[in-house]
Amino acid sequence: MQAEFTLLYDSECPFCRREVAWLQRRSAGDRLAAIDIAAPEFDAGRFGLTLADVQARLHGITTDGRIVTGMAAIRAAWRAVGLGWVMAPTGWPLFRPLADLGYRVFARYRVRLGRWLGRRCQDRCPVR
Repeated sequence: MQAEFTLLYDSECPFCRREVAWLQRRSAGDRLAAIDIAAPEFDAGRFGLTLADVQARLHGITTDGRIVTGMAAIRAAWRAVGLGWVMAPTGWPLFRPLADLGYRVFARYRVRLGRWLGRRCQDRCPVR
C-alpha cells in the first residue's frame, strides 16, 4: 500500500523527530511515510530539490507527486493520520498567515532551538 502522504523530515531536529514519531504511531495502515533527510543515503535531487531546500523547511509529497512545504506539509501529514481537524484552523483564512509566519520563524531557528535540547548536528545540518 502506498502512503497517502510522505514527509521529508530531519531526524537530527528533536522537534521534527518527535512529531514524526508521534504521527507515525497514529498512522493506521501506514498512511504516512517519512524519509529522513539526515540519512547519508538521502538524495534531495530525487524529488527535484536541493539539500538546502529540504533543510530550510519541511517538505511533503502527495500521492500524485505534488510537493507541499511548511504548514501545508504539516496539515497534510496530520490529515493523513486522521487528525486533520486538529490542524484545520491553521489553514483558515484568518489564521493561515499567522500559522505560516509562526512556522517560518520556527524553521529559521529550529537548529538553535534544537541545540538547547541537546541536538548533535553532524555533517548534513544547516549552519545557522
